[in-house]
Amino acid sequence: MNSDIPLAIFDIDGTLVDSRASIFRAATEASIVLGLPAPAYDRVRQIVGLSLSSALQMLEPTLTDAELADFVAAFQASFRRMYDEGHEEPLYPGAMEMLRRLKADGWRLSLATGQNRRGISRNLARVGWSDLFHSNHCAEDGPGKPDPAMLLAAMFACEGSPRTAVMIGDTAHDATMAANAGIAAIGVGWGFHTVEEQVAAGVRHVAVDFADLEAALNRFAADISLDLKTA
Repeated sequence: MNSDIPLAIFDIDGTLVDSRASIFRAATEASIVLGLPAPAYDRVRQIVGLSLSSALQMLEPTLTDAELADFVAAFQASFRRMYDEGHEEPLYPGAMEMLRRLKADGWRLSLATGQNRRGISRNLARVGWSDLFHSNHCAEDGPGKPDPAMLLAAMFACEGSPRTAVMIGDTAHDATMAANAGIAAIGVGWGFHTVEEQVAAGVRHVAVDFADLEAALNRFAADISLDLKTA
């Protein structure tokens, strides 16, 4: 595998998949189970992308370890009920088409998500997804965002390098993880964190739609090619 081929590492929630309603519902239902006040959406959106335990601890920092474990269990139980009811988070319109074009253009694609291994397996079961991605990495594999472990693992699995890899996500956690790994970050404006929050975390661009994201990725690939020619 040619290590000079560009590598796009994608977040899932809020970037490729619209999970805003289901995550907010799970956080609300889990809070009710523990007798906590129902959280405002603005608080919930801030924690998305982190590993579940870290996220819920940030949401309710005064919980004991035992209470936090119960909170995590209640959150997971809420999601299981949703899936038992036939719920599936929709892909954002245009996501699949862009991924297919990138794949056809020779990009290597990977996933780096705060979901657990069960969640990532559920997403990889989507029609066509398992053929798109060279590797997938989640918070259950080791340190979660913003630790760079997932990105380092993705570069190793895909024979990429900091020069050729770019992280695409919707939160400041994604951007900080990219900075910690020494790679570029591109944000998207339709997920959980605001444009301002992502810019403050160091993204080079925040895409307004998938056409804009694809154009930004094509510019990144062109810069790699130019660097190789002038090296």
